[in-house]
Amino acid sequence: MSYPYLSDLIKSITGIDTPLHIPTFGLCVALAMIVASTLLRRELSRLYAEGDIPPASISKIGSDRKKYISEVPPQDVVSDLTFIVMLAGILGARLFHILEHLDTFFADPVAMLLSTSGLSIFGGLIFGTCSGIFCVRKWQLPFRSLLDAAAPSMMIGYAIGRVGCQISGDGYWGIMANAEAKPSWLPTWLWSQTYDHNIYGEVIANPGVFPTPIYETAMALFCFFILWKLRKNPFQAGWLFSVYLIFAGIERFLIEQIRVNPVFKFSGILMTQAEIISVTLFLIGIAGITICSERVTKKRTSLNEE
Repeated sequence: MSYPYLSDLIKSITGIDTPLHIPTFGLCVALAMIVASTLLRRELSRLYAEGDIPPASISKIGSDRKKYISEVPPQDVVSDLTFIVMLAGILGARLFHILEHLDTFFADPVAMLLSTSGLSIFGGLIFGTCSGIFCVRKWQLPFRSLLDAAAPSMMIGYAIGRVGCQISGDGYWGIMANAEAKPSWLPTWLWSQTYDHNIYGEVIANPGVFPTPIYETAMALFCFFILWKLRKNPFQAGWLFSVYLIFAGIERFLIEQIRVNPVFKFSGILMTQAEIISVTLFLIGIAGITICSERVTKKRTSLNEE
């Protein structure tokens, strides 16, 4: 059963109709941003206290209309960073979704642009990361250290966001499940679901489809705990974010094998957009680990990252 809006969930639990027509996916995204920004603030505070990251340089216009530069602890810019990355991420997620479904877009562009559903996680990741790098450069912060600090937060945020996909039934489910292949020990709801009352109003025949958002949430949580455990690693700045890219690439590539997505021909090979990006992220991550694998014998600063 899906609950596209908060009122649907409340009615299911209490039987009471409420006017809370608030998308459950949006609530989960908001929760994901709160949790991710809280963890990022905590990690930046630790790095700043240990002298591994310098203060942020913020430019302000004084009463005399002159520009002044002030230094603040890096954790103090997390709220601004989160807001900017969120907006860029939503824009990128919608853009990549449109590129992945151009036939639907050309058939009715207005409806697709105004739709409250349809987001590509990789579009959000790419646009969000690029906007984040722009901000930290502007604030004169070491962007590789910031990416390392953000890696666990990004993974936990992804896990929570996929909970929203599952609850709302936003269409990001898998292919039809084979009921006969289900292991006897596995609960049926973990093998297949019909997502009744999903946000698209799509009717899914029995036995249902693979509940891929649940699988992705589980994998992302697993990756988060590893990243959190590795956050105090002895390697150069950028190493942990490279591990994140590898995890993100592997996780999404695996889940694409049981998901329905448009297929493109890439260098003679049939792949989905997400598979192409997954492989690219994996290769970038491998290159990053190779470059940043040297152990650091002194505290990292913005100077030794360049």
